[in-house]
Amino acid sequence: MSTQERKTETIPEWKQTEVDAIVEFLAEYDSVGVVSITGIPSRQLQDMRRELYGTAALRVSRNTLLERALDEVDEGFEELKTYVSGQVGLIGTNDNPFGLYQQLEASKTSAPINAGEVAPNDIVIPEGDTGVDPGPFVGELQSVGANARIDEGSIKVMEDSTVLESGEEVSADLANVLGELEIEPKEVGLNLRGVFAEGVLFEPEDLELDIEAYEADIAAAAGQARNLAVNASFPTAATVPLQLSKATGEAKSLALHAAIEDEAVMPDLISKADSQLRALAAQIDDKEALPEELQDVEAPAAEPVEEDDESADEQDTQDPEDADEDDDDDDDEESGDALGAMFG
Repeated sequence: MSTQERKTETIPEWKQTEVDAIVEFLAEYDSVGVVSITGIPSRQLQDMRRELYGTAALRVSRNTLLERALDEVDEGFEELKTYVSGQVGLIGTNDNPFGLYQQLEASKTSAPINAGEVAPNDIVIPEGDTGVDPGPFVGELQSVGANARIDEGSIKVMEDSTVLESGEEVSADLANVLGELEIEPKEVGLNLRGVFAEGVLFEPEDLELDIEAYEADIAAAAGQARNLAVNASFPTAATVPLQLSKATGEAKSLALHAAIEDEAVMPDLISKADSQLRALAAQIDDKEALPEELQDVEAPAAEPVEEDDESADEQDTQDPEDADEDDDDDDDEESGDALGAMFG
């Protein structure tokens, strides 16, 4: 049957009233999705409605009426019909799809699993004391695959025991054992199948985000962009303070190296000159050549001068008379250099 035929088909008044109400529901919210409500008891479903109040709304109806309403809106909502099967409902919110998905996942709670149900994940009985007194229960644990025994007056599970793998059916014996141990291996909640928002259809795998990793990626990208802008001298509200600080530091460094007598750098120039003077004073043995306040500055120990092998060999083979003449020349040159340094 075509969509046009379905729209024009005569239906009971109560059904049309319900379809009209669903159409209004679709128009009321920015994001509308299909959620599975399979296996959720009516009481828990009502509790979930109350928890969603103020942020999202749940609308449950017959699947045929939901599909008819999705067809009547005809703004892309018909894509949601793919997910209308089994026990489902519509959920609407003015939040974005990512926020809706996070909210639904956070609202899920653990619940017991019944015989005949399929395990949603591996079921593990953890290592430890069960708190059950010695008795037939130890045999029940062993029969379902748990490594259990009586130890120190209690039944203990000796190691983590996987008693059922994901996708397998739960037996009555296992359901009884899990109930006795108060192990609730399944989650109960609204499972989002698909959501339509701003003309885009999202599925759960599109909405599952590692929030911490996503925030870290954004912070890293912002830091890299800021560094690029600063190094490229691109002014923005975020980078101008850094650029001004960088320019101030570079200008001050230039002024110090060029000995520019500016009021802002004079204290640093004086400090630099004082340090250089004290370093020079530490190298002079004649205290009378120094200002009184520098006469107590101790000279640092002279570092030994290493000679290369070639120089040592040449010195060993040098004629004694030539060596004396060279020593005299060296003394004359050193004296001349010292006088030049003192008197300019």
